[in-house]
Amino acid sequence: MTECFDCDNCKESLYGRKYIQMDNGPYCIPCYDAHFANTCDECKELIGHDCRELYYEDRHYHEHCFRCFRCDRSLADEPFTCQGEELLCNDCYCSEFSSKCIACEKTVMPGSRKLEYNGQTWHEHCFICSSCQQPIGSRSFIPDKNDYYCVPCYESKFAPRCTRCKKTLTKGGVTYRDEPWHKECFVCTGCKTPLAGQQFTSQDDNPYCIKCFGNLYAKKCSACTKPITGFGGGKYVSFEDRHWHHNCFNCARCNTSLVGKGFIPDNDEILCRDCSSDL
Repeated sequence: MTECFDCDNCKESLYGRKYIQMDNGPYCIPCYDAHFANTCDECKELIGHDCRELYYEDRHYHEHCFRCFRCDRSLADEPFTCQGEELLCNDCYCSEFSSKCIACEKTVMPGSRKLEYNGQTWHEHCFICSSCQQPIGSRSFIPDKNDYYCVPCYESKFAPRCTRCKKTLTKGGVTYRDEPWHKECFVCTGCKTPLAGQQFTSQDDNPYCIKCFGNLYAKKCSACTKPITGFGGGKYVSFEDRHWHHNCFNCARCNTSLVGKGFIPDNDEILCRDCSSDL
C-alpha cells in the first residue's frame, strides 16, 4: 500500500507536484503562498515563493518594488537611507536632506568630515584661511565678516601691536593715550613697576607711578618736605613760593590748622593771628 503524501493544509496529494517542506509538514505551492508568504509593503500583494524577497525593518518587498521613492531607482543592490516612511537612494537623500558646502556648493556626503559654523557647512578641506589659503581643520580660527582666518594670520593682519615691544596683543592689554600696550610692557618710566590696575600720572607723555612722579616732579611740602601729588583727594595750600599739604598747614607755634583762616608770615614761619599778636 502506498504511503500518503498530501499537503498539510488542503490534504491534496503532492505526488508529481511542486511543494515546500515546512517544519510541520509539506505544503503545496498555493497553500504555502496563502499561509506563509509575506505581503509587499509597497504593492500590498503577496510575495510568492518564486519571488526574490527583500526585508528592511519589519517591512517586506518584492525585489522590483524595493525602489527609491523619489527617482524610482532599484535599491536591491544599492546603498539607501530611510527618511520617515520613504526609502531613498543616497543621491536623492543627499540632494534633499544633506547640507551643501558653502565654498564649493557640492553636497557634503553623510559620514564625510565637515565643519559647521554659524548655520553654514563646509567640507573639511574647503574650510581654509582667507589669508594663507591653508585648511584650518580642527585649529582655532577667527571670523571677520565673510572671511575666516587661522590665528597666526589674523594676528599678523589685524591684531594691534604693543607700543613698546611691537608684538601683537592677542588678549587683554592696556590703552594709554589711545595706544595699545601689553600689561607687562606698560611700566613706570622711572622705576619700571607695572602700572596696569594702579594709579599713575604722566609727565611729557611718559607714564609714572605716584611715588616716582612725586619724587621727580611734584612740589614739596614746606612743612613735612614730602611730595604734594594731589592724588587720593589730597589738597594743598600755596603761598608765595611755598606749598603745604592741608594737614600740614598749621601755626608754627600752637599747631592750629590755618586752612581757611587768616595767618601771618613771620620769616620762614606761618603763625595764626593769636600767636602773631604775642610777638
